[in-house]
Amino acid sequence: MEKDAYRAVLADAAVRANAYLRKIQDRHVGVTQPAIDRLKLLGASLAVDGEDPQAVLQLLHEIGSPATTATMGRRFFGGVIGGALPTSVAAHWLADAWDQNACLFDFSPVAAYLEDVVLGWLLRLLGLPPSSGGAFVTGTQMADVTCLAAARYSVLNEIGWDIEQHGLFGAPPATVMVGEEVHATMLKALRILGFGTSQLRMVRTDSQGRMKASEIPVVAGPVIVCAQVGNVNTGASDPVDEICKAAHDMNAWVHVDGAFGLWAAACPARKHLVNGVDQADSWATDAHKWLNVPQDSGLAFVREPKILQRAMNIAAAYYPEPNADKREPMQWGPESSRRARAVEIWATLRALGSKGVEDLVDRTCNHAAKFAEGLIAAGYEVLNDVVLNQVLVSFGCDEITDRVIQGIQDEGTCWCGGTEWKGRKAMRISVSSWATTDSDVSRSLDVILKIARRQYGDFP
Repeated sequence: MEKDAYRAVLADAAVRANAYLRKIQDRHVGVTQPAIDRLKLLGASLAVDGEDPQAVLQLLHEIGSPATTATMGRRFFGGVIGGALPTSVAAHWLADAWDQNACLFDFSPVAAYLEDVVLGWLLRLLGLPPSSGGAFVTGTQMADVTCLAAARYSVLNEIGWDIEQHGLFGAPPATVMVGEEVHATMLKALRILGFGTSQLRMVRTDSQGRMKASEIPVVAGPVIVCAQVGNVNTGASDPVDEICKAAHDMNAWVHVDGAFGLWAAACPARKHLVNGVDQADSWATDAHKWLNVPQDSGLAFVREPKILQRAMNIAAAYYPEPNADKREPMQWGPESSRRARAVEIWATLRALGSKGVEDLVDRTCNHAAKFAEGLIAAGYEVLNDVVLNQVLVSFGCDEITDRVIQGIQDEGTCWCGGTEWKGRKAMRISVSSWATTDSDVSRSLDVILKIARRQYGDFP
């Protein structure tokens, strides 16, 4: 390869990326049908001879960029997806240039060291036990898998079953308790780990989707209780302090699924919503949601580091012996070869500081409250208590609600998704981006109400 093989193509990529980001705030937030139709130009048979790298990049940008949903923009409210902060994107680019394999300290000292630094910062920021162990994974679902693998190891080990030696075949049955509003990805994580539906006990929830701790049954044998902070529809959090007391009284492991809700702990004005999270045994969350770093950034924390290491242990003559002075990332999580995920988290936390994280959480929650206030003032029904960044609104019957959602998505000023809550169709507004402003909320609210009134007439 020529000496400067990267220079031209990276410069080209920077120009195109900047052009994309400049336009993203003003373009249709969704994806138009013509843009989807043009995706076929990226297909066809693989050519025998390769193409010029810049021509490849040009094609990718011209066809691919219009077929992206504008989640990096200010008015995407369709899910807890935060547009990546500028610092985090830049750090991600640099990490890609480094192209580090973050499995071992010797392969990438900076990747391993930054994991320890970031882990310490996050544990303090989220109010979790400072001696906890942690892993950097793809997202909350894999963080749940990681934590629950540690839970499975621990509860079976407590009754004398060595899962490393005997596996799961013939193991004593374990009971897993979840709330009725458990997230679908948690159920998938449990299936991956070998827990079937017959081993699940559903605990009733209240009107906001919070698990009723008083209804947790006393069960003999190995037990794992999965709590949730940040219901994906309402934003409500289970009473983790009460759940931990009930669960620990029967020697159960408590895992907290906190994909976005756990970040409330970083905001003094919202911290009371997640009281007791520090009493649990493991926690899962994302950095690519409310912290607004690029996608593929999940976090798993386990109170007892040795339990996490036993569950994730990997050994071979060609791997170094564990050393307390060197973090070996592959000994803490399910993956071996992977990218250096701590880099952009480190850069983002360094750029924001704890005050910046607090402001990000508080500001987006305030935006959600303004949406709710505007919808209620216009006569529409908000179905949840707006305590975090989630708003559920019904525009009357299910058919009209569906039509309003489709109208909003087609119009393109903002993007909101549909859901179902307590047997009713609803539109979900989720405010997660650092870039969203008061003006974006007002502009989006005006469009939402205009489209809703087309369906209703002058009044709902």
